[in-house]
Amino acid sequence: MKHLLILFLSLPLAAISQVTGVVEDGQTKEPIFGAKIVSSTGEKVLSDIDGSFSINPSSYPATFVVSAQTYVNDTLVVKAPGVLTIRMNPPVLDLSSVVVSAGRRDQDVEDISISMEIIRPELFDNKGLSNLEEAIDQSPGVYAMDGQVSIRGGSGFAYGAGSRVLLLWNGMPLLSGDAGDTKWNAVPLEAASQIEIMKGASSVLYGSGALNGLISISEREPTLKGETRAKIQSGIYGNPRRESLKWWTRNPTFHQGEVYNSKMYKNIGYTISANGFVSEGYREGEEENRGRISGTFYIRPQKYKNIKAGIGFNAQVQKTGIFIVWESDSLGYSPQGGADPSDPGSSLTFNSGSRISIDPYIKIYDKNNNLHAVKTRFYRIGNTNITNPSQSSTSAVSYGDYQFQHKWKNGSAVTSGATYLRTDVFSALFGDHNSTNVAAYGQYEKNFTRLDLTGGVRFEYFEQDRRTGDSDFYLGKDSSLKLPVYPIIRLGAHYQLAEYTHLRASFGQGIRYPSVAERYTTTSVGALNVFPNPGLRPEVGWAAEIGFKQAVKIGKSWKGLIDISGFVNQYDNMMEFTFGAFKPDSINWSLNPEDPGYVNKWFGFQAQNAEKARISGIEFSFNSQGKIKDVELTSLVGYTYMNPISLNRDSAYLSTFSDTNTNILKYRFRHLAKADVEAKWKGISVGVSARYNSFMNNIDRIFEGEIVPGTSILPGLKEYREENNKGALVFDFRTGYEITENYRVGFIINNLLNAEYVTRPGDIQAPRSFILQLQMKF
Repeated sequence: MKHLLILFLSLPLAAISQVTGVVEDGQTKEPIFGAKIVSSTGEKVLSDIDGSFSINPSSYPATFVVSAQTYVNDTLVVKAPGVLTIRMNPPVLDLSSVVVSAGRRDQDVEDISISMEIIRPELFDNKGLSNLEEAIDQSPGVYAMDGQVSIRGGSGFAYGAGSRVLLLWNGMPLLSGDAGDTKWNAVPLEAASQIEIMKGASSVLYGSGALNGLISISEREPTLKGETRAKIQSGIYGNPRRESLKWWTRNPTFHQGEVYNSKMYKNIGYTISANGFVSEGYREGEEENRGRISGTFYIRPQKYKNIKAGIGFNAQVQKTGIFIVWESDSLGYSPQGGADPSDPGSSLTFNSGSRISIDPYIKIYDKNNNLHAVKTRFYRIGNTNITNPSQSSTSAVSYGDYQFQHKWKNGSAVTSGATYLRTDVFSALFGDHNSTNVAAYGQYEKNFTRLDLTGGVRFEYFEQDRRTGDSDFYLGKDSSLKLPVYPIIRLGAHYQLAEYTHLRASFGQGIRYPSVAERYTTTSVGALNVFPNPGLRPEVGWAAEIGFKQAVKIGKSWKGLIDISGFVNQYDNMMEFTFGAFKPDSINWSLNPEDPGYVNKWFGFQAQNAEKARISGIEFSFNSQGKIKDVELTSLVGYTYMNPISLNRDSAYLSTFSDTNTNILKYRFRHLAKADVEAKWKGISVGVSARYNSFMNNIDRIFEGEIVPGTSILPGLKEYREENNKGALVFDFRTGYEITENYRVGFIINNLLNAEYVTRPGDIQAPRSFILQLQMKF
């Protein structure tokens, strides 16, 4: 009884001796969650979701050190108990960047164990880029190839089917249900806060599709101050170097307009954006018209401050023309068979479509500051082939993810959860199919002051059309024992040698399941035929790297990050479209076009598990930002050397290489360099960017020859590649002037030297173009 009485009497005294308060942004007055308050008497505490904290120093006066990511540390002396409001300010120049995708939580980019690049919105705004594919093509180590994105040579060209790079929008996958690809023009760049590109297998936290890396984009969150941005721009294509490519009598133009608005009130908030794009296209018939609206509604209940919920949406409609096979190397901007899509011989098709996503979510912090998050998405894509309605399709993806996360005061964290993904496809092109992918995952990150260790595991179950086996894992090479789930692991380490010097090492596994398009596509475009392969198996792989990151300071306020890394990626059962004859044995060969066995009908491409590959290399990058006297300089520079080799020794397969004297993988190259530098002085900015890739040694041999005498898929390609065998070097130029703090005008010249180059066989890129731009923000 005596002890209970002492405890009862001491409770009011403990409360009286406490320091309570709130930590908030010094500019926006918004609460800061997760700020660390450390007392000189040894006590430590983190601020809650509403910025509030309570700490009980053992004696007074006490010195508090307050720290939070992206803010300047603050130190204050507290002489007595009471109520405090701590306002933190961002640094004038912040060298570090906070990223989310590496561990599904906020982390400084220097502290993660895997290579990552960050593209800020100022870059894609000032360059006048119209879609996400153009934006990520600015990043070191990344190459965009007609809708296919490759990180460090991990992907080749697959006719738009399947992807080894996973796209995340607001932390959730955004791949189509039928082709398993990314619709790059449907991502609302006008609402993006930044683009994070993570290199290497990232399947433990994000699942199938992240075999080669991931691209994560998050929407700008609203502030109490509110924000409005708008941009309009118009451009025109110049004439190409070769007169034979020019098909127009009036130079084609393109136009874009976008607007973004956001506002956070006490308990509710919103973002909303709209984008419109119209282009006549530099390739004959490849017009593009699209309109989009997107946004998010947020709610933070006044009664339950530990809850944040919302619903995001994105809706786009479009009409496009497209062809993948040229008329000839001299008429590379014109479709094979002419630009009249009603002509059966034309490779030009017109499509209309819609992309709609709805994203409800909720985040709850319990009394121990553990995060419980549920994110869901319904993503529907409709594609109507106006030219050939039998090739239309509709797909729907239903996604749900539950995540639990606990953070310790020393920086350690555990993340775990479960994911459900279902796809439904309705298509005359593929047939009707469905798939289910269920996974459980966990990752633990341990902090030892200067050393961070990461370990994670994921268990994947997959079935398609109720057919199991794709995710079976055999216990031993020749074992009959198997698990119905496929396990993958991730390991990482980061060590801080000095204040601005960091070492890292990582190893990650990945798996990718075949998309419906890879297994079941049956189509023909011009002389190009594609055949189904229902027996296609998943591909698996792993990625390992070691890296060194060093911060440098030049002058008083120009700082940069030097990053050097060595990497190895290896893939087994690599899915690749392979050329061959795919005639059923029940049909006899024939030279008569009217017969079922006509030779031209049965030669083509089929997705096969044809490749075992290893890609090794080194990468260097230098990112900087700051001022030298009155000039503000920003740079993003990188060089990647790759050795992408085939480990397949099958002579029949190797005979499909255009260069049989080398084992370099198809549609890869050894050297890739990117650079972007911008200088700003008294409101005037000038920027230059350059992109270089060496020659693509190997492609499918059939593209340089004839299927049968007199029939070629890409007429003239062999001669074109012999004449253009030095790789590609492209420069862009931009300049701008800030009329006031609210208005900026810009002038952009893309492909400044009017270089002629291709990203994949038969895909000659745009000639020089000129853009006039106006940006507004309020």
